[in-house]
Amino acid sequence: MISLIPGAVTLATLNDIYRNLTPAQLNDSARPAVEAAAQMVAEAAAGDAAVYGINTGFGKLASKKIAPEDTTALQRNLILSHCCGVGDPLPEDRVRLMMTLKLLSMGRGASGVRWLVIQQIEQMLAHGVIPVIPSQGSVGASGDLAPLAHMAAAMIGAGEAIYQGQRMASSDALQQAGLEPIVLGPKEGLGLINGTQFSTACALAGLFDAWCNAEAAMVIASLSTDAIMGSTAPLLAEIHSLRGHAGQIDVAREMRALMAGSEIRESHREDDTRVQDPYCIRCQPQVLGAALDVLRTTAKTLEIEANAVTDNPLVLVNLGRIVSGGNFHAEYVGFAADQIALAVAEMGAIAQRRVALMVDPTLSYDLPPFLTPNPGLNSGFMIAEVTTAALMSENKHLANPCVTDSTPTSANQEDHVSMAAHGALRLGRMNANLSVILGVEMLCAAQGIEARAPLTTSPKLRDVIAMLRAQVPTLGEDRYLAPDIEIASTMVRDGQVASAAGLEVAA
Repeated sequence: MISLIPGAVTLATLNDIYRNLTPAQLNDSARPAVEAAAQMVAEAAAGDAAVYGINTGFGKLASKKIAPEDTTALQRNLILSHCCGVGDPLPEDRVRLMMTLKLLSMGRGASGVRWLVIQQIEQMLAHGVIPVIPSQGSVGASGDLAPLAHMAAAMIGAGEAIYQGQRMASSDALQQAGLEPIVLGPKEGLGLINGTQFSTACALAGLFDAWCNAEAAMVIASLSTDAIMGSTAPLLAEIHSLRGHAGQIDVAREMRALMAGSEIRESHREDDTRVQDPYCIRCQPQVLGAALDVLRTTAKTLEIEANAVTDNPLVLVNLGRIVSGGNFHAEYVGFAADQIALAVAEMGAIAQRRVALMVDPTLSYDLPPFLTPNPGLNSGFMIAEVTTAALMSENKHLANPCVTDSTPTSANQEDHVSMAAHGALRLGRMNANLSVILGVEMLCAAQGIEARAPLTTSPKLRDVIAMLRAQVPTLGEDRYLAPDIEIASTMVRDGQVASAAGLEVAA
C-alpha cells in the first residue's frame, strides 16, 4: 500500500501504481484539511445563501435553488444523469490511476467532501473493486464529467464494476468485497465528477509508455546501426555538445555505450568516411533526443496536474469562502497529450525508415534482400516492413492536434473545451503501434547482425539478441510471422529490451 501526500506525489510513484496496480491511500496528515472544508460545505448547505453546486442546480441550471432536504437527492441525480459514457471500458491500470488522482485532488482540502468519500475510493482500490468506465464522452472541460460519473456511480452502488475478473453490478461487487455503497452529501457528487483525472490518467499512461518505447528505441536503433554497418562518427560527443540539447546529448552517449566493443563496428572503423549514412542512421540523436526532451517537458506539466485541485467550486478554508472557478478546464493536459503524440509519431517515423533501410538490398550494405537467406522462394520481412509503414502512417494521422478542436456544450455555458480526453486517450493506441514498429525493427536488426557472422556486435547488444532468440528463432524459411511480431513488441512494451541492455535513462 502506497501512502500519498497530496501535493507532493512524484511521477515515479504514479508509474508504480500504473505498472504494478499498487493500491494507494492518503496519508492521515491530509485529514484535518479535508474535514475543515467539509464542515464549511455542511454549513453552506444548511444556510439560506445560494452556493453553486451545493444548494443550486448545475451548469445552465445554476439559478435553480435547491431545498436543504433535497441536497442528497441532488448529488445522486447529478451522478446518475451524467453517466452517459460510451465505448470500450477503460483498462484497469488507467482506472486505478484515475481513482488515485481523484484521491490526490480531494486530499488537498479544497473539495469539501467528507473523509468517508476518500475512504470509499481507498477501500475499492485495496479490495480490487474497479468501476467500469466507458472511454468516450468527455470533452475535457467542466471536468471529465461522464467518465468520472461512472466512477462515482460505482461508489454509490450504481452502474458496473469489475471484481475478481468478473464484470457485474457495482452493488454486487461492493457486497462481495465486504463494502457498502455510500450516500453522497452536499457537493460530494460534484466534487467527484469535476476534475481532469480521466484525461490526466490517460496522458500519464501515454507518457509512461512513450518513455518505455523511447528507451527501447535507443537500444534497437543501435542494433540497426550495426546491422547495416553504419558509421558511429555521428555519435561523437563533441558534435552534440556543440548543439547543446540535453536529449540529443543523452541519446548519443547511450548509443556509444551500447555499441562499445562491437566487432562489426571495428571492422569498418577506418572506412568511416566512405559514405554518409541516410538520416535515419546519421540523425538518430537529433530526432530521438528531441522526443526525449518533449517527454521531459510534458512530464513536468503532468506531475503538477496530478497533484492539482481541479474540481469546482473550491472551498477556500483560509478565506472562509466557497468560490466558483475554472480549474476543471484540461487545457494543460490537452497540450501535453498533443506534444506526447508528436513525439510518439516521430519516434515511429524514423524507426520505420530504419526497417525500410535494412530490407532494401540497394541500401542495406550487402544484407540479403528482405533479410531472408533464400530470397525469391522466401519473402522474409517484406510484409513486416509494410506493417510498420501502415502503423507509422496511422500514428501520423492520430498525431494531429486535439486541443484546437473546441466545441461549445451545455447550452453554450461551457463554450470552450480542451478535448484533452481525446488527446490523451489516443496515446494508448499510438504507443501500441510504436511498440510494434520497434519490435519489427528489432527482428530485422537481429537478423541483419547475424548475417554479419563471424563478426559479432557489442556485448550489450548480444544480450538483447539472446533475449529475443530465447523466444523467437532466426528466420530461415518463411513462417507465420504474426506471433514473432507480437513477442517482439511485447518485449518493447514491457521494458524487457532496455532491461536486457542495462539501459536506464534519467527522466
